[in-house]
Amino acid sequence: MSIITWIVLGLIAGFITSKLINKTGEGLVMDVVLGICGAVVGGEIFNRLGMTGVTGFNIWSLLVAVSGAALLLIGYHALQGTLKRAG
Repeated sequence: MSIITWIVLGLIAGFITSKLINKTGEGLVMDVVLGICGAVVGGEIFNRLGMTGVTGFNIWSLLVAVSGAALLLIGYHALQGTLKRAG
């Protein structure tokens, strides 16, 4: 996939995931970063489970990216909650 495709897929996946997890979003840049990283993480997890990962700009790849981004966002919020309690 081209870098533009990764960015567009990442933006969509990050936006969807932010709205699903915390209803407000993390901001445009964080949503894109979250979505791109989520696509990579989700693709790797799906591949290790013997399933197809990110294959291009399609619904399946969006589902994989949103799944990975959700895991990252949940981990991010868990870490933030832990850091806030420790401080």
